[in-house]
Amino acid sequence: MSIIGRNDDSLARARSAIEVNVAAFVDRGLTSEDEAATLLDRITTGTDYNAAGKEDFVIEAVPAQRDLQIEVFGRLDTICDADIVVASTSGQPISLMVNRISYPERAVAMHFVYPAQLMPLVEVCGGPQTLPEVVTWACDFLTSIGRTPALMNKDVDGFIVNRLQFAVLREAWSMRANGIASAEAIDNSFKMTLGRLYSDTGPIESAELGGLDILHTFAEFLFPAIDDSKTPPEALTELVRAGNHGLKSGKGIYGWSERDGQALAARRADRLFQHMAEDAQND
Repeated sequence: MSIIGRNDDSLARARSAIEVNVAAFVDRGLTSEDEAATLLDRITTGTDYNAAGKEDFVIEAVPAQRDLQIEVFGRLDTICDADIVVASTSGQPISLMVNRISYPERAVAMHFVYPAQLMPLVEVCGGPQTLPEVVTWACDFLTSIGRTPALMNKDVDGFIVNRLQFAVLREAWSMRANGIASAEAIDNSFKMTLGRLYSDTGPIESAELGGLDILHTFAEFLFPAIDDSKTPPEALTELVRAGNHGLKSGKGIYGWSERDGQALAARRADRLFQHMAEDAQND
């Protein structure tokens, strides 16, 4: 497997991140040291785009900047043979990125959800010009490497996961901004109820377990009251403008100087590893 990067520094950071992530699997007994070493030995790095022409499959993983992605797709289109599948993991519709390529029928979205090494699901979506057999190939490839493809029928902004995530975020941010509840109350309410329920059942499954008639009646009552704003709350926008971006800046809605963000991230990673171990036992 080859990783093509912008420069040697970015490639060194990528290599270091991969080594840290692989070591975490070894530490938890999910792979052996020998298997980890073999995996790392298979990875080569370089800055020459032309190396992509030697691969059987190419996936773009640049930052989600559309102009940059369009440029990358255009370059890959001239390098890779017409029968080589070219995919994007940006989480943006593939139809937005193919206006500079000659073979849009071989382009497909394959969105690995962050953190990709721990999330078993990958969203797959073709564009209006993507051949059905390319989408099928993408799903079969993901299955062959132990991932679960979530096949989409329509090319839409945000795909599945982000549309669900931001529906929850919009309401959570709105309730906090409008003084309905504190951030702590909102987060605890989710973690100690829906977070636990949704680890084993999806929202549609949960509704059917509870009874569609009951949930439908409550939806008729509640839907009109749920936030449907087209922009984030002004209170959140002010935080972002002031440089208060959350853990990485030390302050956001929470003050992270008083909270152990690294411990929280570690606990989340441990729980995801636990899910992965359970998945392996169920295979």
